[in-house]
Amino acid sequence: MKKDKSDRFWEIDALRGIAVLFMILFHALFDLNYFNIYKINLQSDAFLIYAYTNASIFVFLVGISLTLSYSKASDSLTKKQIQLKFIKRGFKTLALGLIITLATLIYLERGFVIFGILHFVGISILLAYHFLKFQIQNLALGILFVFFGIILRTMTFDFNWLLWLGFTPSSFYTIDYFPLLPWFGVVLIGIFLGNKLYPNHNRIFKIKDLSNNKIIQFFTFTGQHSLIIYFIHQPIIISIIFLLTNT
Repeated sequence: MKKDKSDRFWEIDALRGIAVLFMILFHALFDLNYFNIYKINLQSDAFLIYAYTNASIFVFLVGISLTLSYSKASDSLTKKQIQLKFIKRGFKTLALGLIITLATLIYLERGFVIFGILHFVGISILLAYHFLKFQIQNLALGILFVFFGIILRTMTFDFNWLLWLGFTPSSFYTIDYFPLLPWFGVVLIGIFLGNKLYPNHNRIFKIKDLSNNKIIQFFTFTGQHSLIIYFIHQPIIISIIFLLTNT
């Protein structure tokens, strides 16, 4: 099949953009419930399916995007330069996560973020560099990590030093929690499929080009700026809630 080489792939950006928008909707509903403005059963089957499906798509795309970034960088950078790029990117994302930890620690009465999605993505970027050249091994490890992570979610522990890995203390509560198990397994599965579907930064399957569609362009714009949008959306939502409830 003829390969289609491009600087960016609109379908990845658009899907990431959709996932980010659905995640914003999730957090808006969560905030309404958290501040006792509109009660929602956050443990209902429908809500949990929505939350986990959307989070899985977002994290899965992290894995695919890392393969695209790696293969693109390989055309012009040395191995050490690529590694440094991933280290900088990982620590930058982790730093944003730590800012969220500080902000939620100061402003929230309970449930401040210790190891949320940005902490997880930052650590995943640092770890993923060592897995990007693997193929079927990533699929096997990914499935294994997801399996053990699901088992861990049914258990609680009397220690908290492995909280980041997925060993959840019995009294632990947070508004945002993405431990490496199972979520890094989803990243590895994304890396596996990214290497299969976009080897050497080439799309090996045919897809209708919708990149000029105005709606798709909105989604791709959102996907291309997902990090900053994710970082600022909660303060915006909370500010809107505060203004609406105090006027």
